[in-house]
Amino acid sequence: MKIFIKNMVCNRCIAAVENIFSSSAIKISSVILGEVETESDIPEENMQLIEKKLLETGFERIMDSAHQLAEKIKNLIIIKVSELDIDENFLLSEFLSSELNKDYSALSKTFSQNENITLEQFFILQKIEKVKELLLYNEFNLTEIAGKLGYKSVQHLSSQFRNITGFTPTEFKKLKDHHRKPLDHL
Repeated sequence: MKIFIKNMVCNRCIAAVENIFSSSAIKISSVILGEVETESDIPEENMQLIEKKLLETGFERIMDSAHQLAEKIKNLIIIKVSELDIDENFLLSEFLSSELNKDYSALSKTFSQNENITLEQFFILQKIEKVKELLLYNEFNLTEIAGKLGYKSVQHLSSQFRNITGFTPTEFKKLKDHHRKPLDHL
């Protein structure tokens, strides 16, 4: 049985969801971002208990296909940004169409209707949150960050960063409160 789950954005989320199912004595075949596959169907009373535990932990079961598709799109974008390997000629439309075997305009429309944000805006917000993280860890300089996240120049990254955060990357690094947002709140 496949169960789709909203707000799974990292490996810790996978571990938390696995824990919810195992503590409910439900055997799972696999868990990936946004999706759990169980070895057998789950009785309704057990499913209600699992849904309650998911909600208490910040997750939510997704029932309809449009929300499931939007969640798959979010997870693909989050993974792509986290890999730090976005070419400067990367096209979000080609990537998503290829990964999901669907027309981009249909994906874009479904995503916007379910998330109240465009795909492009969501992608930019994910990249900006990754820039914040990388700036705080001092692992890479701004030129390296721009290259890893597909920006054509440091100026483009800085401009987009300032438009979203209100700060330049340098000003952001100097702040005491760095205004990072959890990925599931974007």
